[in-house]
Amino acid sequence: MTTFNDGSPLISAAELGEALASERPPVLLDVRYQLVGAAPGGPTAAEEYRAGHLPGAHFVDLDRDLAAPPGAPGRGGRHPLPDPEEFGAAMRGFGVSAGRPVVVYDGAASMAAARAWWLLRWAGHRDVRVLDGGFAAWQAAGLPVTDEVPEPAEGDFRPVPEQLPTVDADGAADWARSGLLLDARSGERYRGEAEPVDPRAGHVPGAVSAPTSENVRPDGRFRPVAELLARFRAFGAGERRTAVYCGSGVTAAHQILAMEVAGLDATLYPGSWSEWSSDPSRPVAVTGQPG
Repeated sequence: MTTFNDGSPLISAAELGEALASERPPVLLDVRYQLVGAAPGGPTAAEEYRAGHLPGAHFVDLDRDLAAPPGAPGRGGRHPLPDPEEFGAAMRGFGVSAGRPVVVYDGAASMAAARAWWLLRWAGHRDVRVLDGGFAAWQAAGLPVTDEVPEPAEGDFRPVPEQLPTVDADGAADWARSGLLLDARSGERYRGEAEPVDPRAGHVPGAVSAPTSENVRPDGRFRPVAELLARFRAFGAGERRTAVYCGSGVTAAHQILAMEVAGLDATLYPGSWSEWSSDPSRPVAVTGQPG
């Protein structure tokens, strides 16, 4: 059985190609998704998947499979964590099993794939990797692509949730005061200059701007470990307990993935800005970095 032993949460296209040619290849999950700011009028993620994907990959709908329906204002945000039983059923239908490795990927920069990686880890799966550079890296390596959609599978994965830490809105406020709270959104959204989707513009008071987009190179692959470590150390990560939020808990998972690549730990605020900004009792800041 293929297993990943080097401890990295990432896998290269070449390494994945070798793993897929092994006796028991990893389960592949295609998590392409149109994040906030995507160009309108283009193909949907499902259409991109049907046009071409890694052989054997199952398409995962982020809204349906990796999140619960949005809750009431101030409760859970746009992408609440899914019900563990429903999440487990979806993953089993894609062939996910406890004793079999899983590789997740999206179009390039792993912003959506990181959500699947984090959720599987949160739910207790011990062997999950993200394809570094995603589908673009696979294509650039000249590896095979297909439009054949695999049949539903039968995995045995049963979630044991809360294997990774989370924090709620009150906890996020506390971490901003006494620890380090990173805002993974763009600088424009952090400063309140733009807010394309959530009720109010700005950021959690005391949070530090750390745009997720700066974790990756122009080709979508993660920056080298030393660069990532230096980046997060400059914010104080490693010296202070660290939590991360974004718009709805998706790209914040990418920040946590990047920090794990760098050997650092962080906690997710799943409700993120979509939850915080929808609660009128929560204060909002629109200034620059604290301090």
